Formats: sequence, structure tokens, C-alpha cells
Amino acid sequence: MTRRGELERAVIDVLWDARGDVTARAVADALADRGLALTTVLTVLTRLEDKGLVTRSRDGRAHTYRATATRAEHSAQLMHQVLQDAGDRQDALVHFVGTVSDTDLAALRRALDER
Repeated sequence: MTRRGELERAVIDVLWDARGDVTARAVADALADRGLALTTVLTVLTRLEDKGLVTRSRDGRAHTYRATATRAEHSAQLMHQVLQDAGDRQDALVHFVGTVSDTDLAALRRALDER
């Protein structure tokens, strides 16, 4: 499973919140409180693209970036990866269900009922 650093998480969060194509400048502006150089943001976007989490398109002279999956889709992909890595999938699921809150358990029940 590919892990992301704190800065990569912040950048992908900007893309998820934008729900569309975003320039590197717009990402840098959204993270202005961090004082990041545009080149740093471009480097992080390239790393995320290399990991398959971001796509890049040309928009005139600039490139725009978009997350390849929504936050929920990405979370589901991570859960699938964890289950694939588990020695005993059922045991992992039993332990997981034993640790979730009542609210999450109710949401899980609703999701299973809808399926």
C-alpha cells in the first residue's frame, strides 16, 4: 500500500475539496498558510500523479490536476488493499467490526442491507 506524507495528504485534500480540475497555483493558494513555493506544490502533484492518485491535463499553457478517485472511493480502495494483505480476511473483518463506533456499525449495517 502506497503511503502518503503529510504534505501529500494536504494537497490531495485540496483536490478532493475542489471536485474538479485545479491548477498548481490554486493548490498553492489553498495552502498559503504553509508558505509553500509553487515548485514544491508541483513536485508533490507529480509524486501523486506517479502514484496514480492524480491526473494532469493541459489547459492552455497551464496544467490542471484532478484526483483520480473521490475521497470515499479512495478510502474504499485502501480498505480493499488492507483486506488483501490480511492473512485471514474474516478475522480482520471481525476485529475491525469489534472496534468501530455504534454510529459506524449502524452505517455498515445500512450499507450491507442496501447491497
